[in-house]
Amino acid sequence: MTAGHGYSRQVRERCAAVAAQADWVRVRHDRLAAYAASLPLDSDAVPQLDPEAHYLGSPEATAAYILQLDTINFGSGYFPHLAKLPGRSGYLTIATHLANHFRRHGPFSPRQLEKLTVTDCAELFHQDLDNHPASELMWLFTTALQDLGHFVRQRFAGSYSRLIASARACSQRLVEILVGMRMFRDVARHKEVEVPFFKRAQLCAADLALALGDTPLGTFRDLDELTIFADNLVPHVLRVDGVLEYSPDLANRIAGGSLLAAGSAEEVEIRACAVHAVELLCAELARQGRPTTAMRLDYLLWNRGQQPHYKAIPRHRTCTVFY
Repeated sequence: MTAGHGYSRQVRERCAAVAAQADWVRVRHDRLAAYAASLPLDSDAVPQLDPEAHYLGSPEATAAYILQLDTINFGSGYFPHLAKLPGRSGYLTIATHLANHFRRHGPFSPRQLEKLTVTDCAELFHQDLDNHPASELMWLFTTALQDLGHFVRQRFAGSYSRLIASARACSQRLVEILVGMRMFRDVARHKEVEVPFFKRAQLCAADLALALGDTPLGTFRDLDELTIFADNLVPHVLRVDGVLEYSPDLANRIAGGSLLAAGSAEEVEIRACAVHAVELLCAELARQGRPTTAMRLDYLLWNRGQQPHYKAIPRHRTCTVFY
C-alpha cells in the first residue's frame, strides 16, 4: 500500500477491521462514554513543542530540524538502554542533542547527512558504541538520516523547504511524499488486513504545524484528517485508563519486560486498537457536544503518559524504526 489523499480513511477502516478480529487486545466499548466525558478538553494546555528540547529558528532552519528529528523519531524499544539527559525521556534526549547541534552549527545539509557515519551519530547523541542496543540504534539513525539526505538532494534539489512546499498545504500529500523513504513506510499486516499506520509521516505534518503554523511551511488545511500517531505510549495510557484490555498472556509478557516482535499480531493489534479507540472517542465526544480531533486527543493522552502513575507501569516495547 502507498499513501494517498484518501489514506487516512484507509487507516481508520483497516484499524477498525483489525480491532474487530483481534485476539490479544480489545476495546472496552462499555467504557467509552464515561471516559470521553472525563477528558479535559477545555484545559488551557494546547499542543506545543518544548522550546528547550526543540530547535526553533528561522522557518527554513526549523523546517529542516523537524524533518531531521522526525526522520529519527523512533527507538522506543531501545530507549531503556539509551544514555539519557537528566530528567529527559529517550525522545527528548534525542531532540535536545539535535537541537543543540542546530544552535551551534545550523542544519545538516543533505550532503552532510549522506556522509554521516555511525561514529558521527554516536558523538551527536552522546551514546557509547560499546553499548550494543545503543549502537544498533545509532546505526539505524545513521541509515535513516543518510536516506533523508539522499532523498532531499535527488528529488528536491537539496531543499527541505521545497519538499514541504511540494505538499501544497496538504498533510496527506506530505505523508505520500515521506513514505517514499523506506523507514517512513510504516505498513503492517494482520491476518488478511494491510494496515498503513504511517506514524512518523503523519507526525511530521503535525510537528511542522506546531513549530511553523503561522508560516507557509507550517500550514496544512487538513490536519483534522490525521489519525493518532500510533506508538507504544498512547495505547499504554488507554490500557491503564481501562479503555483497552490486553489478554492475560500479553499483559504478563509486557509486565515481565519481554519485547514484542515488530509486525507481530500482538504489536499490530495494540497499535490498531488504539487508533480505533481514539476514533470512537472522537465520535463519542461529538455526540456529547465536545467535538475534537484525533491529533488533539493524541497530544492529551501522550502528555498524560508522562505522569509518574503511567511511567510506573511497564508498556510494550518493540525494536522498530516506526516508533
